[in-house]
Amino acid sequence: MPQDIRIHRYPNGLTLLAERMDHVRSAAFNFLVPAGCVFDPIDRPGTATVLAEMLTRGAGERDSRALSLALDNLGLDRGESVGQVHMRFWGSTLARNLLPALSIYADILLRPRLPEDELEPVVALALQDLQALEDEPRQKVMVELRRRAWPDPMGRDRRGTPEGLQALTVDGLRQHFANTFGPKDTIISVAGAIEWEPLRDLVGQLFGEWKGGNAVAPAQTPAIRGQAHLEKETTQTQIAIAHPSVPFGDPEYFQAQAAVQVLSGGMGARLFTEVREKRGLCYAVGSSYQTFKGVALILTYAGTTNERAQETLDVTLGELDRLVEGVTDDEIERVKAGLKSSVIMQEESTFARAGAIASEWYYLGRVRSTEEIQASIDGLTPGGIVEHVKRHPSRHFTIVTLGPKPLTLASKYL
Repeated sequence: MPQDIRIHRYPNGLTLLAERMDHVRSAAFNFLVPAGCVFDPIDRPGTATVLAEMLTRGAGERDSRALSLALDNLGLDRGESVGQVHMRFWGSTLARNLLPALSIYADILLRPRLPEDELEPVVALALQDLQALEDEPRQKVMVELRRRAWPDPMGRDRRGTPEGLQALTVDGLRQHFANTFGPKDTIISVAGAIEWEPLRDLVGQLFGEWKGGNAVAPAQTPAIRGQAHLEKETTQTQIAIAHPSVPFGDPEYFQAQAAVQVLSGGMGARLFTEVREKRGLCYAVGSSYQTFKGVALILTYAGTTNERAQETLDVTLGELDRLVEGVTDDEIERVKAGLKSSVIMQEESTFARAGAIASEWYYLGRVRSTEEIQASIDGLTPGGIVEHVKRHPSRHFTIVTLGPKPLTLASKYL
């Protein structure tokens, strides 16, 4: 099925991307605004998280209740999230309701009310979310891993700190909104049963005069890395491991993804088979790939009993090492099937396509065709993956553990 992707750059720096999907009757949109948590004031971490919630509590002529009703009346499945670089807003609905939905979101992004009487309950929710980390040891250890493994500020947690959240004021949020929200480098992506010209013209009417924003993120400082232990009297030990990989857009990106899939692409993957099934060392284990512009990590997690924690760490690191010894034909076929399934599933979802074309534009400055992606997947070979792993071995680890006792790292990993 040929792709029909349109791109328009408005004079104020806003980019509109759209893909027509003739086989659907719905449409999805995605806003990527460069206002993520890396832009939080140093003394008020958590600002972006609270601001994202406040933005949907009244905008333009509508108060919080009227705004929710207007969106509900369009049958809009919607949400917002805060990442490191971007604040993201998304929604999906019947195609005929797309343009009215974008009109409402113009109020949210350009004319939010940020009502003072909503700040206290929003901060209370943010504090509850932060406190919940204490009851989620897996999340807690991963938060600390990211803080140490990524260059600062990329490793900051979007939840912030209790002190930062309690220091927030409405005036401060309004100033932060003015500093960060603007059209430059903001991406609007749409996918579904759309008509390009009416969409392009309406976005121009709604957002063409948008000004402001353009905050500059702090300069990155080197990652802390190393080994750390969070002491907690629990019956289980959480193990989190990170090591560098190649970023999205690198010529070896698909080899990196394939290596992760060999390790963690389902119940036939090595970590599940060798660490969990054969040895019964842990109840959960797996690896994932994460990237920002110019930097990427492979993150590995294992949850186990205290008695078997040291062995779990040793065996898990051993499996990361063992990739250089070879990849089988069966493994590469399983990996290809999994990666291709992801591409096909994405093509079936307007929500997934709207997100994907925005990400590709942000990272690459273009949107790859399905044929190009599938050709890259078809080109994967066992030898190519092994050569990639040799060039980018599992070393320079960041390791964080949570439990009653720290673990020992073999000398070859130090």
